[in-house]
Amino acid sequence: MLTIGELASYAGVTVRTVRHYHATGLLPEPERDRSGYRRYDGGAVIELIRIRTLAGAGVPLARVRELLRADPDEFAAAVADIDRRLRAEIAERRRRRERIARLTSGDGLVLPPEVVGVLDRLRALGVDERIVRLERDGWIPLAAQAPERTVEWAARKREQLADPRLADFYRTFGRALDWAAGDPRLEGLADRVADYVTRVADERGEDYVGDIGVAPPLVALMDALAFDTAPPARRLIELLEERGWTGWTRLERVD
Repeated sequence: MLTIGELASYAGVTVRTVRHYHATGLLPEPERDRSGYRRYDGGAVIELIRIRTLAGAGVPLARVRELLRADPDEFAAAVADIDRRLRAEIAERRRRRERIARLTSGDGLVLPPEVVGVLDRLRALGVDERIVRLERDGWIPLAAQAPERTVEWAARKREQLADPRLADFYRTFGRALDWAAGDPRLEGLADRVADYVTRVADERGEDYVGDIGVAPPLVALMDALAFDTAPPARRLIELLEERGWTGWTRLERVD
């Protein structure tokens, strides 16, 4: 017969754990002998090891009690169910870890990697960080409302940024943030942008420069973000309209 300390040692647990299992009713508590000690037999060791193994596998103690009384078929079915639950929990924890990791990655918290790549490309091209933030803020509602198309739009944007003329427009507009609304340089910028957009639309089709497939209310929201963040944008749009194009988020020819 074994003392509680010996029982705990054989089963690989602490005495405190044995007493906890007694208190919860998982492990029967033997009567004390004449010396006032509780004595355990080999069956108690086996039962305690079973409890320890199930608990160590993540089985809630309430389920452990159920499994200890189950027949082989019930035990197998219950273990399979627990395994499915654990797999789902592991997958959810992995997703949480990925979200936590994105907390340290700035733009990646709310944007997919493809869009983050576009923003990084703008920075690599020397675009003013204020313009990068403006671009980012426009992508956030887009990605939230139409995640299935965001990858497509990001790929198109990266393709467009391969054109040195567009990259230069981005850099110029960064400088234009410090211009007054009446600055004559905006006229020259509008001329260049209108010429560029017209050429691309003629070569690739108007959908290439203007189709983003977003509902008008969202387009209006994104335009408002741009106008609030970059005041010269509103004046530039007015100048572009005089040159045959209208819109900011969605460029369209003026009839």
